This record gives sequence, C-alpha cells and structure tokens, in this order.
Amino acid sequence: MTDAVNSYPGERLGYPTAGPGSIARVGRRIGALAIDWAAAVVISIAFFQYDSLATLVVFAVVQILFIPTIGGSPGHRILGMRLVLANGAWVGLWRPIVRTLLLVLVIPAVIWDQDQRGLHDKAVGTVLIRA
Repeated sequence: MTDAVNSYPGERLGYPTAGPGSIARVGRRIGALAIDWAAAVVISIAFFQYDSLATLVVFAVVQILFIPTIGGSPGHRILGMRLVLANGAWVGLWRPIVRTLLLVLVIPAVIWDQDQRGLHDKAVGTVLIRA
C-alpha cells in the first residue's frame, strides 16, 4: 500500500519524482562513496604507504573541502549529484564538517528516513539531489 502523502522520496520536501532536483537514490550514493573511498585509498598508498587512519582522514578532508566549494564530493559530482540545504540553498562551511564527522561514524549514514536522507544529512539539514 502506498502512502498517498509520501508516495516517493522527497515528495514531502517538495522535490520532483525523478530527474534533476530529485532525491539521489541509493545506487548513485553507493557509487559516489566508492569513488571517494577509492581516491582516498590511492592518496593514502601514495603518501602514507596505506595507513587506514590516513585513508579515513583523507576521505574526510576531501568531503569537507569539496562539498562547500563544488557542491559535493568528487564522487557526488562525477555521478551527477550535489548537496544542498533542504530549501535548495548553499550548505555553507560548518555543515560539511559536522556531516562528515557523522558520515565517518558510519551508523548515521546507514539509517535513513522516508526521504532517503541519512541521519548525517538530517542533522545538518542537507539533501543529496540529482544535479
């Protein structure tokens, strides 16, 4: 049975069903995560002889630097997504830091609401949408 009020992710937030501006779906999110993590591993191997803590730090730094400057991580942008505030505005500078700290804890990122927003996004008021 489909809930008439929330028949697709993002409807209650005012986002379209599909296409540009719609909520980014799980496949794209996982793909972006894989791209970003692979880049962090390559950098870690090149500069730190693959240190797992260095990989995590590189991953976090990439998220924190690129989200406010290009609207998402390199993986997000490569796969056609961007991170915005729920009202569509720029995320600012502090939200990427808090979001990333929650993201590296993993648990907030794997608990989603009906709009497919992880707790890390809900905590800072952001939405990952298709660009």
